[in-house]
Order: sequence, then C-alpha cells, then structure tokens
Amino acid sequence: MLIVQTATDGQGKRLTTTTAIQRSQVFHQIVDYTPALIRTYTSVQNTAESSIEEFFLAHLNHHCNPNVVVDTARMELRAIRDISPGEDLTFFYPSTEWEMAEPFACLCGDNKCLKTISGAKDISLNVLGNYFINRHIGIMALEHLLGAEPVLRPVAA
Repeated sequence: MLIVQTATDGQGKRLTTTTAIQRSQVFHQIVDYTPALIRTYTSVQNTAESSIEEFFLAHLNHHCNPNVVVDTARMELRAIRDISPGEDLTFFYPSTEWEMAEPFACLCGDNKCLKTISGAKDISLNVLGNYFINRHIGIMALEHLLGAEPVLRPVAA
C-alpha cells in the first residue's frame, strides 16, 4: 500500500500509495518507531518534549494543502480527502512541529502556500486554525500567546 520513491525532481524521496485511500481512512498505524535523541529533519515531534523517528514518517513530505493528518495522540496517519494511487502523501509539518530542526522555503506551489516553514511557533493562530494540529502544538500555541500578552493584568494597589 505505501511505497517510498525518488521524488519526481530527483531530489529526495516521497511517500505514495499503490491503492486508493478514502477520506477519513486510517491507513497507517505508527507503531514501529524509535525515540529521537535529537530533532532532525526526519523526526516528528509527538509531545512538547519529545520526537520520534519512523520509516514512513521520514518520507512524508510537507504541503500547505496536505492530504494526510499525522495524529500523534492516536499514532496514526489519516486521509484528509480521497487520495488516488500514485499520489504523493503529504502533511502540514507545523501540525506536529513547534520549531523545525531545519526551517525551509516551501515549494508546494499552493495558492495559500506559507512560503517559509519554520514551525507552528511562527504561524498566527488564525492560520493554524485552518489546519488539523496536534494537541501538544495547540497547548504550546496557547502558552506562547499567553506569555506574549498576559490576559490577567495586576491590579494597581
């Protein structure tokens, strides 16, 4: 079902499917992973403090209009929409990553492309709200927001 191929531009790898995947279908359980000792461009952040390495995750590329959700609470890959055989499987990296180990210029070509992908920390809540984001990213975004502009202000004595 899942296959790793050389990217069409000859640069790097891509993850594709040999069979059709229906919208909302869970098509891969993330079970054969190892804790990442350090964050790398192939690791996926699964909590505020930890990341994992897994073969298929390492080949799942970024797109600003992705077709896959990486759900770190359920440890699964799930289709956002119907996916055709041979289609690249992609996810929105900031849905798992607060700060990218290696930020990059996005070349997805989508009309809503964010251009630079450096992690959820650098994306407004208005934009993040358009995507599935994992719980740890949601919590970190709220903490970041509250730390930047406290909601409760001290009362003058």
